[in-house]
Amino acid sequence: MRRVSRQAVWFTAVTLVVLGAGALHSYVAQSRFDEVKIEAEKVADGIYMLKGAGGNMGVSVGEDGVFLIDDQYGPLSDRIKAAIKELGGGAPAFLLNTHYHGDHTGGNSAFDATTPILAHDNVRARLVAGHQPFGGDPKPAPPEALPDLTYSDTITLHFNGEKVEVVHYPNGHTDGDSVIFFTGSDVVHMGDDMFAGMFPFVDLSAGGSVQGLARNVESILGRIGPETKLIPGHGPVSTKKDLEGYLKMLRETLTIVQKRMDAGQSLEQIKEAGLPEQWDALGQGFIKTDRWLETLYNSLKDNA
Repeated sequence: MRRVSRQAVWFTAVTLVVLGAGALHSYVAQSRFDEVKIEAEKVADGIYMLKGAGGNMGVSVGEDGVFLIDDQYGPLSDRIKAAIKELGGGAPAFLLNTHYHGDHTGGNSAFDATTPILAHDNVRARLVAGHQPFGGDPKPAPPEALPDLTYSDTITLHFNGEKVEVVHYPNGHTDGDSVIFFTGSDVVHMGDDMFAGMFPFVDLSAGGSVQGLARNVESILGRIGPETKLIPGHGPVSTKKDLEGYLKMLRETLTIVQKRMDAGQSLEQIKEAGLPEQWDALGQGFIKTDRWLETLYNSLKDNA
């Protein structure tokens, strides 16, 4: 009878643990989407916001077909397609990524190969490089997930009976953000340049800054009217008044942190002092108050 060494037994045990952990991770990653439902909310005639797990999607459905904005995560793609079908649409004629984050681009590979993907130049560059917003090893996107058409400033589509202006706003949420203006319907998809009812995530590792985000929001406010409907990257359908309140928060929290930094306070002291209670409700989302204060501090320090 052949004897098995302790080393062999140890190696086999470790291998099984590693493989088991990998399988568990894959299962957990898949199972977290099991109960997710894709819900459509009408914003204007032919224009809808789709909600699921990740960034809010926008859909224009009409005689020219479907224009889809963002696509959340790959495991949700069949449910997204089914939701679009219920709205009377089919395979998208165009798919646009508002920026590179995985909760907005994770479904790129799952859509028809004949559907061109549009995005800003920097979105493609970051997907190619596999940039990760929270650090870690790069994970380059597969070729089929990469944008086919890119632009540096603006691109205009004439689709479903209206002019659709796609505008790059630099160095806000990231360095590749696009905001989409449906000029006939008076609807704007903000991408993650707007988090409604919560503090935003600003990706400082990808060229974002709170100061730039505030400038971009101010510029967008100058282009819209009191009746404009806004689809935020996260949160409910919003109004110009909501966006004005969002800008007020960005400016006032920037000012608070800047004054504390000028007084020589450390990041820990700034966190300990917190923010006025009027902003408490905004810290109940993904970005807690401590994290928002850290973002403000680092954005001000890096862009002094």
